[in-house]
Amino acid sequence: MTTIYDFVLPALNGPDIDLSTLRGKPILIANTASKCGFTPQYEGLQSLWTTWRSHDLMVIGVPSSDFGNQEPGTPEQITTFCQRNYNVTFPLTAKSHVKGPQAIPLFRWLAREGGFLSLPRWNFYKYLIGRDGQLVNWFTSVTSPESRRVRIAVERAVMDH
Repeated sequence: MTTIYDFVLPALNGPDIDLSTLRGKPILIANTASKCGFTPQYEGLQSLWTTWRSHDLMVIGVPSSDFGNQEPGTPEQITTFCQRNYNVTFPLTAKSHVKGPQAIPLFRWLAREGGFLSLPRWNFYKYLIGRDGQLVNWFTSVTSPESRRVRIAVERAVMDH
């Protein structure tokens, strides 16, 4: 059975992100973009990371230009934008396709696991992976990382030992 730990993601800067090294940790993955109405959600993702990383939560942003071409930047521009505007310190992958036949393997797996409705239809879809490497829940763009629904789901995933 495939789990999140079967994937390696190219990093925006630095070494690849080998998800097998996160075995046993809950992971929150979001497809991100710098020029989107939902871009302020970086702040909520960073807040979750700051709050829960000491309890093993990993947050990973996957920049993508699949929706409205809203991630036009180079790796350096994306890094600078995220750090300067939202103090992002969680890992970001290389710019990737998250929908359609060009979607990276991780997003094809997330789509299979979550079903048709979980397919990202815009930037800032969020996918919560449990400590067992399986998809626990997913949230659309309109559900903020700071929403009660996301906070409770993350807290449950983190506290599930």
